[in-house]
Amino acid sequence: MFERIREDVNCVFERDPAARSVFEVMISYPGFHAIRIHRVSHWLWRQRLRLPARVLSALGRWLTGVEIHPAAVIGRRFFIDHGMGVVIGETTRIGDDCTLYHGVTLGGTSWEKGKRHPTLEDDVVVGAGAKVLGPVTIGRGARVGSNAVVVKDVPEGATVVGIPGHIVGQQLSDREQQRHAIAKKIGFDAYGTTQDMPDPVARAIDCVLDHMHVLDSRNEKICEALNRLGEKLELPELPPCEALLDEKPETKK
Repeated sequence: MFERIREDVNCVFERDPAARSVFEVMISYPGFHAIRIHRVSHWLWRQRLRLPARVLSALGRWLTGVEIHPAAVIGRRFFIDHGMGVVIGETTRIGDDCTLYHGVTLGGTSWEKGKRHPTLEDDVVVGAGAKVLGPVTIGRGARVGSNAVVVKDVPEGATVVGIPGHIVGQQLSDREQQRHAIAKKIGFDAYGTTQDMPDPVARAIDCVLDHMHVLDSRNEKICEALNRLGEKLELPELPPCEALLDEKPETKK
């Protein structure tokens, strides 16, 4: 038990630069408190003391703002940053060295019994406000960006953003290299983002420019077709589109 407590405290120091002392972590970190309470409630649940487990889980929710069902299986060195608004469902399975930020929901999409909540493999990071819904699997070392909604499986080492979630990057394809990188760099970036994540404004501008190029191409084809038609009807030839764009309007006197 004391070894697990030491691990949970150490992972806070590794992933939160604001942590200054062991005493501070143990008395003022709601994520740490929520995990300790869940360890006890999960033990009660496994001993078939379901009502005490649920009561203790509800008490933990009231004290920390983190709701973890006592049946959820959570691995070692699990870290919840800030904590408020985190919801972890009954059939959720979380591997080792995972990180959740505030407002994360690991929820279900049906009322049927059985596996209906996500599975997070080792070293997964879920950014603030993200929702992972249904019996999906988030692969080892994957990152879920802030406010993303994930309803499909995510491969190892991928970064997922958006609604619905879509993959925007892949860290490392080779598992051994990926594990080496994770060990070297703690395993996560702030709020589940990466430095090479595409800029949404730049992407929007690129889409507009691509659309303009398509329109210019179509306008050229229309002008060529009209000129061919004009030759048959003996009409004056239309100037090219560039000439029309460069032409300045005459000022009225």
